[in-house]
Amino acid sequence: MPRAGPRSVRRYSDEFKLTAVRLSQQPGIQVKTVAAALEIHPFMLSKWRKDARNGLLRGKGLAAPPAGPAREIAQFQALERKHAELQQEHDLLKNCPAALFAPFVGQKLFNE
Repeated sequence: MPRAGPRSVRRYSDEFKLTAVRLSQQPGIQVKTVAAALEIHPFMLSKWRKDARNGLLRGKGLAAPPAGPAREIAQFQALERKHAELQQEHDLLKNCPAALFAPFVGQKLFNE
């Protein structure tokens, strides 16, 4: 439930916006990942990308992001996908009726 009272609105410099746009344009990088890393909403980053395409956003920004962060973000995305898959499997098994596992009680399921 939203808080009562006035909301605080952050103001970002054009350099920050352009840097965020350039980071999100790296190959294999998703907008939502860059937005999460910068703690901004993905729709805001998408608007900045549109503004940059239309020439409404100008400034220096970061000329070219270093290769390291792009690789790290790609690894982070892979870990997020794996985590989501494992979470889905965990939820499935957690909600599975115990009767399905009754025939296997007392048996070794995996080779150790």
